[in-house]
Amino acid sequence: MSAVVYAQRDVRRARYAVAAVFAAHGAVTGSFATRVPWIQDHAGVSAGQLGLALAFPALGASVAMPLAGRITHRFGARGALRGLMALWSLSLVLPSFAPGLLTLCLALFAYGATAGMADVAMNALGVEVENRLGKSIMSGLHGMWSAGALVGSAAGTLAAHLGADARLHHVLAAAVLTVLGVTACSWVLDLKPAEDEDPPPRFALPPRSALLIGAVGFCAVFAEGASLDWSAVYLEDQLKTSAGLAAACTTGFTLTMAVARIAGDRVVDRFGAVRTVRSGGVLAALGGLLVVLAAHPAVAMGGFALMGLGIAVVVPLCFAAAGRSGPNPSQAIAGVATITYTSGLVAPSAIGTLAQATSLVVSFVLVTVLSSGLAAFAGVLRTGDRDRPTITRPDAAVPGPRP
Repeated sequence: MSAVVYAQRDVRRARYAVAAVFAAHGAVTGSFATRVPWIQDHAGVSAGQLGLALAFPALGASVAMPLAGRITHRFGARGALRGLMALWSLSLVLPSFAPGLLTLCLALFAYGATAGMADVAMNALGVEVENRLGKSIMSGLHGMWSAGALVGSAAGTLAAHLGADARLHHVLAAAVLTVLGVTACSWVLDLKPAEDEDPPPRFALPPRSALLIGAVGFCAVFAEGASLDWSAVYLEDQLKTSAGLAAACTTGFTLTMAVARIAGDRVVDRFGAVRTVRSGGVLAALGGLLVVLAAHPAVAMGGFALMGLGIAVVVPLCFAAAGRSGPNPSQAIAGVATITYTSGLVAPSAIGTLAQATSLVVSFVLVTVLSSGLAAFAGVLRTGDRDRPTITRPDAAVPGPRP
C-alpha cells in the first residue's frame, strides 16, 4: 500500500469505524445462528443433512479468503471493505429462502465466502490502524465482534420467540446491517496500492510465518469450538446437571470471552503479545484440567470460564502478528484465517468422534493438551516490527508503510 499520511485524529476515527464494522460482521453471524432450526424445517433437511450443509460456510470461506488481497488491490482498502461488507450482510437472506439441501448448501457456501473475504479485509485494516496508533487494538476489535454477535443473537432469539418468519427477519436484519456496515466503512483508512505495486496472485499458499502463527490460532479456535458446542453436553452427560444450568455454562463462556477481548488490549500493551498468550495458555490449560477432573458442576463451569479467559485474545493477536509478518498483510491474514476457520470446522466433529470412541472426558484431555500448546509456542507471535507496541505522540501524523 502507498505511504499515505493521516493525522492522528483521522486514525483514531478510523479505529472506531473499524470497530463498528467488526460489530456489524458479528451481528450478521448472530442473526443467522439463532434461526438455524427454522431454516432446517423450511428446507426439509434431516439433522445429518443439516450437519453437511453447515460445513459449507467454512468451505466457502477457505476457498474465497485468498481473493481478498486481490480485491483490496483492485478497489483500495475502503472500497473493498465497503463492497465485501454489503455482500456479506445481504448474503444473510440466502439460507432462509433455500427450499432444499442443494440450494441450502449453495447458499451457505456463498454466505461463508463473503464472510471470509470481509473478515480478511477488516482484519487487515484493523492491523493497519493498530500499527499507526502504536498500541494494541485487535483484541478490542474482536471483542466488538463478539458483542455484535450477542446483539444479533438476542434479536434472533426474540424473533424466534415471536414466531417470526426467518425470511422476513433476515431481510430486515440484512437491510439494517448493510446500511450500518457500509456507513461505518466511510471512515476507515482509504489505503491505495502503490503505483508500482504488482497485484497479489488470485490464489497463493500463505507464507511459512503465517503457517506457524496459524498453528497457534488453530489451538485456540479448537478449544473455543469444543467449549461452545460441547460444554452444555459435558455438564448434562458427565455431571448430570439440568439443561438450564448447562446452557448457562455456554452463555457464561461466551460472555467471558467477549469481556476478556474488550479488556485485552490493555494487557497486551502492558506485557506484550508473547507473554499475554503464554499466560493465557497456562490459564486455558488449568481450566481444561478443572473440567477434566471436575466432580461438581461449579468446578467445571469455573474451568470453562478460565478456558474462555485464556484463549480470548489469541486469535486477534494471531491476526495482528500475521499482518506484520511479511510484505503482503492480506495474504498472511488470509492464511491464518483459513487455518482458524478449518479448526472451527474440525473441532466439534473431532470432539464428538473421540467422545464416541472413548468419552467426553478424554476429548477434553485433548483440548487441554492443545491449550497448553499456546504457552509452548507463543513465541511465534514475536514477528514483524514489534512485540510490545511503540507508543506514538498523540498528535503526530503517522506515515503508512513504505511501498
